[in-house]
Amino acid sequence: MAASFVDYLKSGALYILPQHAISRLVFKLTRIQSPLVPKAIKLFCNAFDVNLEEAVNPDPNSYPTFNEFFTRALKPELRPIARTKLVSPVDGTISQFGQIVNGSLLQAKGIHYSLEALLGGNPERAKRYQNGHFITIYLSPRDYHRIHMPCAGKLTEQTHVPGRLFSVAKHTVNTIKGIFARNERVIASFDSDFGSMAVILVGAINVAAIETVWAGLITPPRGETITSKVYHDKNIQLAKGEEMGRFNMGSTVILLLPEGAPPFKESLHVDQPIKMGQALSNDE
Repeated sequence: MAASFVDYLKSGALYILPQHAISRLVFKLTRIQSPLVPKAIKLFCNAFDVNLEEAVNPDPNSYPTFNEFFTRALKPELRPIARTKLVSPVDGTISQFGQIVNGSLLQAKGIHYSLEALLGGNPERAKRYQNGHFITIYLSPRDYHRIHMPCAGKLTEQTHVPGRLFSVAKHTVNTIKGIFARNERVIASFDSDFGSMAVILVGAINVAAIETVWAGLITPPRGETITSKVYHDKNIQLAKGEEMGRFNMGSTVILLLPEGAPPFKESLHVDQPIKMGQALSNDE
């Protein structure tokens, strides 16, 4: 769908907002213990149509902070892990997917962006995914905000790339060029049965925390330079469907796969809702 004048107007306003200051304020507010927390949870559930009955703990009065509600665990039987080689790492909506062509990915209709820029300007890292394929999944505020492994993998590297915190809602994705390569993000790289794989956790305004299970809280603080940590000798191996990280508030996950990795199902389509553990590929 082409961007409208209203889309450009809403996106333009984001340039002048103190994106990091707002997000850090949200970080603090969502960690305050208060008797008002249950009421805030109920209002949020009503506003965004959140089904709290899916949670391991469905009682809003049992969450001491809003963040603990927001990063809640779900009943595992509600997210069965498909037997296919690739599964969705998150609950969300498919924003785009397809081939990585000439070192670029499709962001939205008529907008492409650089694979190398997405990966922090590292050409060697980008070479792993030339002629591969990708899928971008948007997590709205109503979605489950833990990220899981799309396949089994051994962690090789984690890279934090500082950047802006534009909203990643549809109106900004349709109007702000290279938004995923401009926003703050964490790149988790793995060795898998079919080669290198990257799961990229893209920050956005109000996404006041990105964390991984092996490193804990990565942002905040914001940081000023790209930082990487190599994990080749740590033997951190995660199974398909195992939790690998989490967001606070909605954002986006991008999965990068190398040439020769299992192709996506033919039935996938843009704007399709998807659940964590749902099949992304056909083969088992």
